[in-house]
Amino acid sequence: MDRAIRDDIVLVDPEDRAIGVAPKRTVHLLGLRHRAFSILLRDDIGRVLLQRRAADKYHSGGLWANSCCGHPQPGETTPDAAARRLHEELGVHATLNHAGTFTYRAVVGETMIEHELDHVFVGTAAGEIVPDPKEISAIAWTSVDELAADLRANPHRYAPWLQDVLRIGALADGLD
Repeated sequence: MDRAIRDDIVLVDPEDRAIGVAPKRTVHLLGLRHRAFSILLRDDIGRVLLQRRAADKYHSGGLWANSCCGHPQPGETTPDAAARRLHEELGVHATLNHAGTFTYRAVVGETMIEHELDHVFVGTAAGEIVPDPKEISAIAWTSVDELAADLRANPHRYAPWLQDVLRIGALADGLD
């Protein structure tokens, strides 16, 4: 797919109805509301997988975040985009279940603003996890309780959307 098209993301109204598309960097510079997804993977003993975003990501580099996240491309369904991105970032497939949505707005870095209507998906990792080093510098499995405690004690270590992803994903999937 043409890189210019791939970098376009879907702008949405408060009810998640598409109202246009714009380049990803422009959307984040202006803080425009857009559609996104976050994935929270678990293992068979209930731990959740975190990723540390690569240091050179254009925003939130070096912060710990949920297993995977991204944006549907124009014309792509959110579940299809989540499955695609999970494979691109972590090299795995999983059956993903939609857990809920939330909207947030946060300053991320010196010039970027996230304003997302975020769809949260939960699933169980299947197969060996092979992180893409351009996207992820580290991964870690942790319990929900340990993560929630560290989020309260050290919020600066984490992406601003993680607390809501954890809240929705853990409640919907019975992880807490």
